[in-house]
Amino acid sequence: MTPETAAFSIGIGEPAPAEPGALTPVEVVFVGAGPAAAMLLERLAASHARDTPELPLHVRLVDPYPPGGGRIWRREQSPLLKLNSMLRDVAFFTDASCQLAGPVAPGPALADWVRGVREGRLPLPEGADELLLREIAEIADDEFPTRRLNNAYLGWALEETLRRAAPSLRVSWCPDTAVTVEEPGDGSARHVVRLASGRALAADAVVYALGHTGTDPSPEAVRLSTFARKHALRYVPPAFTADVDFSGVPAGADVIVRGMGLAAIDLSVLLAEGRGGTFTRRADGSLHYAPSGREPVLHFASRRGVPYRSKITSQVVGDAVRLEYLGPEFQAAVAARSEPLDFERDAWPRIAAELTTGYYRELFTGHPERVRGTWDAFAPRMRAAIADAGADGHTLAALVRAHVRDPRDRFELAAFDHPLRFLPEDHDAAGAEGGRAVHERVLAHIAEDLRLRTRPENSATQALFLTGLYAFLALAEVAPERWNACSRTRALPRRWASYFSYLASGPPGHRLEELIALAEAGVVRFLGGDVTLEADDAAGVFRAAGSAVTGPHGAASANVSAGILIDAWLPEARAAASDNPLLRHLVVSGRARELAVADPQLGTVETTGQIEAAPDGSLPGAARQFALGPFVAGLTGGAFTRPGLNSLPFRVHDRCARAVLAAATEVWAERGEDARELVPSGGAAMRRA
Repeated sequence: MTPETAAFSIGIGEPAPAEPGALTPVEVVFVGAGPAAAMLLERLAASHARDTPELPLHVRLVDPYPPGGGRIWRREQSPLLKLNSMLRDVAFFTDASCQLAGPVAPGPALADWVRGVREGRLPLPEGADELLLREIAEIADDEFPTRRLNNAYLGWALEETLRRAAPSLRVSWCPDTAVTVEEPGDGSARHVVRLASGRALAADAVVYALGHTGTDPSPEAVRLSTFARKHALRYVPPAFTADVDFSGVPAGADVIVRGMGLAAIDLSVLLAEGRGGTFTRRADGSLHYAPSGREPVLHFASRRGVPYRSKITSQVVGDAVRLEYLGPEFQAAVAARSEPLDFERDAWPRIAAELTTGYYRELFTGHPERVRGTWDAFAPRMRAAIADAGADGHTLAALVRAHVRDPRDRFELAAFDHPLRFLPEDHDAAGAEGGRAVHERVLAHIAEDLRLRTRPENSATQALFLTGLYAFLALAEVAPERWNACSRTRALPRRWASYFSYLASGPPGHRLEELIALAEAGVVRFLGGDVTLEADDAAGVFRAAGSAVTGPHGAASANVSAGILIDAWLPEARAAASDNPLLRHLVVSGRARELAVADPQLGTVETTGQIEAAPDGSLPGAARQFALGPFVAGLTGGAFTRPGLNSLPFRVHDRCARAVLAAATEVWAERGEDARELVPSGGAAMRRA
């Protein structure tokens, strides 16, 4: 047993046989054992214990990585890598806010678990090293935990799930990779799950919970790789940053980094502090970075040219956040209409109105000293302006200028989305020119973003975040078939998902502080937005250029040539192009269908790359097979989630678990066996099989 597997109550060998007289259990195979699979198992165990405790059930978790954290949240990764959620904002177990068909079974959220371990009420994680124990002892609720701490929590939560399970539920882990699933045939009623090791598992039902996978290189990635090989350069295509070997990136080398999301932040951590540099606080509170001398020079650029907005640490102090344009009336209207929804026409104007309303409601009710007039007086005029010309119209802008004194307190949608294309009203145009001007413009934006999103007096940005989150959850309730072709294939999975990530899924504030310190130390340079890339065959180098509006004379540009190019974003979730053999096999075999929609105006059919599944995760036309995760069409909201919000992942997992349990019950009924004869076989202790 390795140190990583030691965190689980896993025996060696096949699960212990049932006692004499016990009935053959219904076999369910989970392909994947990461957070989504673990939370699905918790929902399955809870419903099974309440509704069908007499049903003998055996769940096998098939994953080469230990259950709970899986690959992405595995223990064996850099202790420098963190979640982009605060300790208090991570939950595994359902709570009183959850509206579910299955039982609500509360349990400790991550912050509660840490306190329990710290106070001795819960056991220390097995195999925990000094760094992890120190983090448990010191971390505060509003700090950001490491991925290794989250791994320890997920492992404990899975063990707790097994402790609560009915004696008739057994769980085992197969540290292997599923490569194909054969449907029932030759008189057998069971699927056959074939593993990379050559083993085969019989399954009455199969759940595909594969999580994030890689993909085949895109045509552009193939072109860039070919160019890099030809000129002895290096190109790193989209990948999970923690999985990439960066040892071949030499100290002092110029590196073009396309993308400024979370993958890019992880990259800066691994290639700076991960190479021995250190951060310290100056007397004035600012952050200083002392290079080790082993760092490359990272030139960051992207479409927006700025990092995702930082996570917010302030709290709402005014009126409660609520939806006005995407609430119950919108859902009722969607249910009543026959015409497909169009994102740009039917959803985006409401999203924009919600964000604007949420921001100003908090500013007026939480900080009345910073505005002219009251919310009760301002709100009707704001709503009328939005109805007249939209949330980014001149009427609303004039109204805001008349009632909000400080330009930095004003929220403008276009400038929020693309800040480098718009100058702040108080911008000082004097100073640097060209590339240095672009670099300093990005630095100024990051500093302003930190001011807005980490100080308690700027809680309107927290209301903005929560409004965006509620809007995301509201749109996720709309069934995929309610949207038209363009919305389903492009607007929702690309534009809306990207915008929401930029608004709500950015890095911790201290990561952006570190980015500023790295820039001051010369380790990071910013190229700006609207980035263009050229593979210069004559010179044998990559060239990148970006820009930003830097003064009354228009845009300045920045450019760089380099021998290393890194595309710092996650691989797109495309089932047919996945590097997971089973996921590809599902599509090729026709058992799973990629969502394809016709665009009548263009006369084309386009696929999203994601597979179709019913709301309960069942695959159409594939008996007793279920899927959930980023490769499934629809907005699912991820795996673990925030407590107290009736969060979407809990509902998704609960629906799927109920469907899996119903399928298992059908299998049991078809066998004609009497469940009352069951002799319990010793509980749900997980074993390694």
